Amino acid sequence: MTLRLRLTLFYTLLFGACGALLLGISSWIVHRQVNRTLPPGYAERALAQLDAQYWLAGAGVLVIAVALGYVVAGRALRPVRTITDKARTISAHNLHERVNVQGPADDLKVLGDTFDELLDRLEDSFTHQRQFIANVSHELRSPLTRARTITEVVLSDPDAGAEDLRAAHQRVLVAEAQQERLIDALLSLARGQAGVQHLRRAELADVAAHVVESRQDEADRCGVTVTASLAPAVVDGDPKLIERLITNLVDNAIQHNTAGGRVDAGTRAGSDRAVVEVANTGPAVAADAIQRIYQPFRRLATDRTSDGRNLGLGLSIVQAIADTHGADITTQAPATGGLRIQVSFRNEPRPDAVLNHNSINSVEMLVKPSVICHACLVPTATRLVARRYMDLKLICGAMCHGDLGSR
Repeated sequence: MTLRLRLTLFYTLLFGACGALLLGISSWIVHRQVNRTLPPGYAERALAQLDAQYWLAGAGVLVIAVALGYVVAGRALRPVRTITDKARTISAHNLHERVNVQGPADDLKVLGDTFDELLDRLEDSFTHQRQFIANVSHELRSPLTRARTITEVVLSDPDAGAEDLRAAHQRVLVAEAQQERLIDALLSLARGQAGVQHLRRAELADVAAHVVESRQDEADRCGVTVTASLAPAVVDGDPKLIERLITNLVDNAIQHNTAGGRVDAGTRAGSDRAVVEVANTGPAVAADAIQRIYQPFRRLATDRTSDGRNLGLGLSIVQAIADTHGADITTQAPATGGLRIQVSFRNEPRPDAVLNHNSINSVEMLVKPSVICHACLVPTATRLVARRYMDLKLICGAMCHGDLGSR
């Protein structure tokens, strides 16, 4: 039985009961009045005729109750039908359409507005997904194109000697190294979004100390001074992901700095939180650009131009790992320049922060099974790169052994 029929039955019983009650009260009053005013013989015949008319009136009230119940139920469910019809027509190609339920601010209007808000979020998700895939395609293609161009140029030169081949081989290796860093970053982003399957105790101070020590040579090359103020702070999570989070924060602070600048890393424990903070000097960052730097492949200077070191994924990985652990990120851009990024881990992670890989993007998968999440995109991209990568390795190996130089 449909909801409209159930509501019609309810309204019929309601309206019919009210009508029957009114007819019953009216019949009782008429019976008393007729018995008082008419002789017994005349009163019985008159009441018999009145009772027949009351029964006919009751049947009419029942028919009217059914009709009114059906109409009222239809009008009450009209917004639901509108939402249902619109939901059946919406796909990934027309997510811009909305239900726009009209009427008073009742529960059904709230339902329609909530559905429109869901479509807003889905449209944003699909837009970011398409942008991410376009950026990944561009970033993966750039080093391959560069390596192929270098190889074709040197092979097309009949006078190229061993030194020319060696120089070309070294440039190809640089392109391969950039490609490997990009794939590693994509894998880290996928692992960060896949969730924490097994929680383990991690000491933020020890992890941060190891990261600072391992990045000291890079800081010296960049002319940046790294200092650490590390207090004990224990958190439950994935130690490897937490180490990657701190590593990306420190790397970002070193790379986006100025000669003679500083990087200050610190950890501390609060009443219910464990905090890691990294602050650096450097160029001033506009307040409206803070959220943009956490988006994949978004750089402050350019969106798709990479210098080989800055892949545009560092802070995106930080955001993914923080979300996985239920941590909060606070970013400040001082007027003097640089950034101050603070990641606060809860002593007890949120229940929804511990996920397995199969639960990622479940809403998007249910809406459109062909949608590819970041974690699923990485193996696909890796397979696409593998064939080109092996070709480049064969060419570079031939260069090293001088096989191509003899041709």
